[in-house]
Amino acid sequence: MAKIACLITTMFEDKEYTEPAKAFREAGHKVVTIEKEEGNKVEGKQGVATVSVDAGIDHVLPGDFDALFLPGGFSPDILRADDRFVKFAKHFMDNNKPVFAICHGPQILITAKTLEGRTATGYQSIRVDMEYAGVNYRDEEVVICGNQLVTSRQPDDIPAFTRESLNLLK
Repeated sequence: MAKIACLITTMFEDKEYTEPAKAFREAGHKVVTIEKEEGNKVEGKQGVATVSVDAGIDHVLPGDFDALFLPGGFSPDILRADDRFVKFAKHFMDNNKPVFAICHGPQILITAKTLEGRTATGYQSIRVDMEYAGVNYRDEEVVICGNQLVTSRQPDDIPAFTRESLNLLK
C-alpha cells in the first residue's frame, strides 16, 4: 500500500483533509502529515478538525513517499511561502509520482512551477493564477492529468476527488 505525504498547516479546509485522509487509510494506505515541527497541533479553518503533525519537514525525504496529498483552505498559501515545502512538492511532480490537490492545494504546485502544460482545476479564486502558471484550467469536479495529477475545486467535489485519487493508487 502507498505511503502518502500530506503537507498541512493551520487553517486547512477541515473536510478537504479529514474525508480523503479517512478514505485513504480505510483503503490501507498510510497518510503522514508534515508541517514545520513534529507534534504540532494544526487546526482547520472551520474549527472542526485538529491534526497532530506526524513529521517535521526537515526530517522527511520526498523519496520515502509514494504520493502527495495537498488539502485546501489557507494552508497551501501559508506553506508555499516556505521553500522547503515547495521543494518537497516539486519532487513529486518532477518524478511523476501521484499528486492529489484540492481547492487551494494547487497553490503549492504553482509556486513550484510544475503546472505548465498540465490540465487541472482548483478553487475559482485561484483560476487566473493557475492559468498564468500555464494550466489548461477546467471547471469540473475532478480533473485527472496523465497518470499523476488529480485536482478538484471545492468541498462538494470530495467524493469524486477521493474516488479518482484512490483509483490512481491502485
